[in-house]
Amino acid sequence: MVVKVKLFATFRRGRFREQDMELPDNCTVGWVLDHLNIPRRQLGIIYLNGLAATEDAVLHQGDTLSIFPMVGGG
Repeated sequence: MVVKVKLFATFRRGRFREQDMELPDNCTVGWVLDHLNIPRRQLGIIYLNGLAATEDAVLHQGDTLSIFPMVGGG
């Protein structure tokens, strides 16, 4: 299946901004995080089709997955 994956801020370094990824059936958000070597301690928020999602969310053909790192500021 093909899922559009969007990375933001520091997660783009050495990876990509947006990419249509061919993924195995029944793939989860956590699998994508592992595949992209995204450290969990840096993970901020995950959106799946515009809604907040967790690592155990199962992806489907045509989904859009957006992955944001933690942000700081003051």
